[in-house]
Amino acid sequence: MNQLSARQLFWLKLCIFVVASLPFARLVIATMYDGLGANPLEFITRNTGDWTLYFLCITLAITPARKLLQWHWLIRLRRMLGLFSFFYAACHFLTFLWFDHFFEIEEMWRDVVKRPFITVGFIAFVMLIPLAMSSSNWAIRIMGGKTWQLLHRSVYIIVPLGVLHYVWMRAGKNNFTQPLVFAAIVSLLLGIRLYWRLKKTV
Repeated sequence: MNQLSARQLFWLKLCIFVVASLPFARLVIATMYDGLGANPLEFITRNTGDWTLYFLCITLAITPARKLLQWHWLIRLRRMLGLFSFFYAACHFLTFLWFDHFFEIEEMWRDVVKRPFITVGFIAFVMLIPLAMSSSNWAIRIMGGKTWQLLHRSVYIIVPLGVLHYVWMRAGKNNFTQPLVFAAIVSLLLGIRLYWRLKKTV
């Protein structure tokens, strides 16, 4: 399974696109049929935040999986998965801006400054924007490969910030189980990269 044909890759990408869209479709359907529970804002915020982290972790896992399994075609999926990470992060932020603050930018900004866990999450989201905007072959040509790679390495900062945002938010509810699972996964994925980098320098 080291190589996939163009046809196989097309169908795989289509399946991933459909599956990755299901959480959003579920939210839309739940909204239409009053299925968001007693606290719709919390339901949407939690779901979009969780799926942002899921896709960020999956995207981060692509390179280690490719190297360990020798499935070089996995790298062809990373852009789509990364864009889904941004899509759910944008939905998460829009929920905060719309339903929490009704597009009152000044009020939203006060909340960002006043509450540290929101500050961290906001920074992570803002850092994701240039990554999403430069996720094209055209951007690579314009920026140059080295500059593009340097920019996209900021994901190694963004993902821990996203986990910190989640841990900090859950700390107020004394619920650390799921955030610590995310923290362990991200630590493992970044630790593998660090090990390989150190191994190269020895």
